Amino acid sequence: MKKAFLFSLLLVSMSVHAQNYNALKDSLLKAADVLAYHPDSIDLRLKKASWNIELQQWNYAKDEYDVVLKLNPKNIAGLYYRAFVNEKLKRYNFARLDYENLLTLVPGNFEVQLGLALLNQKDQHYTEALDQINSLVTQYPDSAVAYAARGGIEKERGMLELAEYDYSEAIKRDAGNTDYRMNRVDILLTLGKNEEAKSALDDIVKLGVPRANLIEFYRRIPK
Repeated sequence: MKKAFLFSLLLVSMSVHAQNYNALKDSLLKAADVLAYHPDSIDLRLKKASWNIELQQWNYAKDEYDVVLKLNPKNIAGLYYRAFVNEKLKRYNFARLDYENLLTLVPGNFEVQLGLALLNQKDQHYTEALDQINSLVTQYPDSAVAYAARGGIEKERGMLELAEYDYSEAIKRDAGNTDYRMNRVDILLTLGKNEEAKSALDDIVKLGVPRANLIEFYRRIPK
């Protein structure tokens, strides 16, 4: 049940549109008023924290998750999103602890393992990050996201041949993902594989991306 619940969680959007900004603030005010009468309501605190995240109020969101986890230390949503918020606040050690605690509750969970690997990469724990992402690919060999995440880590570390392979594998599993394809093009161009890059760019255009959106890539191909 816990695994199914965590898999159903969606990352909250980070961009706040002008038309709903005031509505979100109004909702926060109302939630604060209700919380004054129901301070132990975990559901209400989780909802308020989600609005704080939408408004990029990271500290306020963390405070709500702190209360949630004080009330229920094993609350999966609280741990998962507090890890996310702690990462936004660059509190990497705290985020890592939340992810590790989550893995004791939902061993082997894809999203948690991915979050921990990407956190370790960001925090320059390179060996741990690569070990974790390699393990994730082994556990989930059909996952385009796992291959793309490993490709991103390898690209950042300058392991371009490996990164190109992993993005290719991701594309095999999710052929319509243009982000994977553009990352692969960038790598191919950096490696000097210009003909492959040109063919890959043309494939992206065939998928419906306007050629004008790719002009910077095309300009990198020698005439």
